[in-house]
Amino acid sequence: MAIAKAERLMNLALCLLGTRRPLSKRELRSSIEAYLEAGSDDSFNRMFERDKDDLRELGLVIETVENLDGEIGYQARRDSNRLPPIALDAEEAAALGLAAKVWQQARLAGAASGALQKLRAAGMPEDVDPYEPHGALEPRIPVREASFEPLMLACRDRRPVVFDYRKANAARPEQRQVEPWALECWRGHWYLAGWDRDREAERVFRLSRITGKVRSRAGRFKAPVPDVVTVRETVASWAGETADRSALIRLRAGAGYPLRAKAVSVRDLGDGWDEVEIPYGHGLDAWLVEFGPDVVVLEPAELRADVVERLRAVAKG
Repeated sequence: MAIAKAERLMNLALCLLGTRRPLSKRELRSSIEAYLEAGSDDSFNRMFERDKDDLRELGLVIETVENLDGEIGYQARRDSNRLPPIALDAEEAAALGLAAKVWQQARLAGAASGALQKLRAAGMPEDVDPYEPHGALEPRIPVREASFEPLMLACRDRRPVVFDYRKANAARPEQRQVEPWALECWRGHWYLAGWDRDREAERVFRLSRITGKVRSRAGRFKAPVPDVVTVRETVASWAGETADRSALIRLRAGAGYPLRAKAVSVRDLGDGWDEVEIPYGHGLDAWLVEFGPDVVVLEPAELRADVVERLRAVAKG
């Protein structure tokens, strides 16, 4: 079935690209064998409309023209479907190759590889190998969460989704109805930004806290999608990146290097502990909980209380 459809799409594309004038449905049906075998006019119309939409989704520009008799014709003009020459120098080709290598361990690896092959065919310098290492560091974006692919497709297709989500300070997950906008990786974790229908507000969700399957829902988005979705900035503010205060913690010696990297001051307390002053902003309590018994909050009191509350929630299971 897949081969038959691919052949039908190819034949339709060739007819639309090869004609010098718009062709009507009647003419297209008589020119393509698969359409001749359609059992009825309704069956042909449904098949043709699906094929036309599929070709447009693949990037073919199909024009619709009405003649003097009011009959609709279709044509894919070659000048409208021809890309300008692609001229890439060595540095630009290397940058594209580096970007493609980022996705080698993700679900987009096939798409990235295919894009590079098309660029080579369109004029990428042959003496540049995009997969050749260009430095000591090679970027990787790991995608371990099963929710990544269905959310990526939902963002692309603008489809609402439903999933169970467990907040850091919650013992059990709760269902969330979300209109997904964008996915972004920040400090090794994937986040989804979207509109929470129940709370009627923008929210950001960490994919590692989504439990169970992501289920799609019918219907369109109810809230407008912003032109710019600031996932990273939102998560950064929650993680204390925009902190305007300081917190004092006890940190086990040899542990908590991410905390030490942000330290304003460090004092050796002896007995295997250090006193560390770090910036304090929204979301710091959730971050500190991840270090478990290696961290003890000294002050402020509200931060200590928040950390204790989160630990109790985790202990309850």
